[in-house]
Amino acid sequence: MTNLSVAFEAFHLLRPLWLLALLPIAGLWWAVRSAMTGRTPPTDGLAPHLRAALTVGAATRRRVLPIDLVVVVLTLLALGAAGPTWSRQPNPFVAQSAPLVVALEVTPSMEETDVAPSRLERGKQKIRDLLELRAGARTALVAYAGTAHVAVPMTEDPGVMLPYLTGLVPDVMPRDGTNAGEALTLAQSLLARESSPGVVLFVADGIDPADTAAISDARSMVLAVLPEEVGDRGIDALANVPVIELTPDAGDVTQIDRMLDAEQARALLEDDQQPWQDRGALLAWPAVLLTLLWFRRGWTMRWAVLAALALMLPAPQARADGIADWFFTPDQQGRLAFERNDFGRAAELFVDPLWRGYALYRDGQYEEAVEVLDRVETAEASFIQGMAYIKSRSYREGVRAFETTLERDPDYPGAEENLATANEIVEYVETAQEQSDTGEDMGIGADEVVFDNESNRGAETQMEVAEDSGPGMLTTEQWMNTVDTSTGDFLRSRFALEAAQETGEAAADGGPANETGMDGATE
Repeated sequence: MTNLSVAFEAFHLLRPLWLLALLPIAGLWWAVRSAMTGRTPPTDGLAPHLRAALTVGAATRRRVLPIDLVVVVLTLLALGAAGPTWSRQPNPFVAQSAPLVVALEVTPSMEETDVAPSRLERGKQKIRDLLELRAGARTALVAYAGTAHVAVPMTEDPGVMLPYLTGLVPDVMPRDGTNAGEALTLAQSLLARESSPGVVLFVADGIDPADTAAISDARSMVLAVLPEEVGDRGIDALANVPVIELTPDAGDVTQIDRMLDAEQARALLEDDQQPWQDRGALLAWPAVLLTLLWFRRGWTMRWAVLAALALMLPAPQARADGIADWFFTPDQQGRLAFERNDFGRAAELFVDPLWRGYALYRDGQYEEAVEVLDRVETAEASFIQGMAYIKSRSYREGVRAFETTLERDPDYPGAEENLATANEIVEYVETAQEQSDTGEDMGIGADEVVFDNESNRGAETQMEVAEDSGPGMLTTEQWMNTVDTSTGDFLRSRFALEAAQETGEAAADGGPANETGMDGATE
């Protein structure tokens, strides 16, 4: 599945009645061309050499005539007026890349070196390349062997995932096996929390035949980490699941990214709340370029005189600060800047307050974004305001903004979850202030960060930030350097604890562990 095939399936016309204009256009072409090519001067009784000398233009009557150009231009305009479309207008508040859960098989067989340096290391390299290609997209990492575990939950920062990806080796897995079915269930639980449908990517050298049916029924794909001409029974049995073969270059990763884009495009087509994007304007450009041929000698149509008279009429004064103003509105120019991630410039160009407020938010101008969005009474506007309040640490105002979002649209994606998170932050801050001291013994010279505390619970909580620590937060690498143990040791302990908890829950529910205990008591 590719973007082209998805677009082909979704293609339709928004205003198909405009196609009826093709009938008079065809009639005009037939009438004019017949009149121009049907006039043949009488040549009876003339010698052949005299007929050739006296007949002018007979050889060119079947060539392209001005009426042909006019009909092509009018046809393009009629098709553009019909409103061809094959995609919906992009929603700036929804991710444009499909959520992805990478399920990595971490088993002893993945340490085979028939794929250099090893199957596991090559799979990790491909995951890193995919993360780099999908920068900013939501991705999670699941590791599985005999059990499946979430190594990294959904995140938009690939730097968070890389240290944990490095620490995944077979020794950290608590149980041997290849339980891809459990990994699929865990991955689907992560995707269920996302606002748009996602895909599960298995990076493995084999699939247990018992799991092929479940994987075939899911939105999934498989990157087969196998050498050439080596197959796997389970992978070969997969139906309706794209299987990408390993390549020495980035061709396999690029193919996966194209498939993910196609899946996201298909998901956006199913969003009935987004209007269709009218592509008719694309046909206006070739129509304009073809009209330039009218300036050739002998190609000017009679009604060009009317066009000239129309151009001579007084027109209102127009102001153009640049070439872009001749062709694009300020909102269109702002959208182009927004797509280039130049959010500051986009905020200057946008006239639409919703888009301008969102550009200010993306540019980090949170207070300005809130002020601009005050004039828009939609769920999208209050949702962005809530995010801006949270970013600027005005948590109480963020709670109010998310509550307003739910009042305007109770089903708005992410509003309920963000409201719960904002309430937890407010509760944490106020509880911390209740338990804090007065703060009078703080050291001199520390930077002061004060959180909002509308309920006046406790004293104001302050945080000391060392003067030489810099204005930013610790990077992922700096944070990892402060951890005494390696990520592999951390994952081993966490996975073992999760496996023990699952075994205990199974025993409590009457699973095998509980049955063993009953047998021992009977003996």
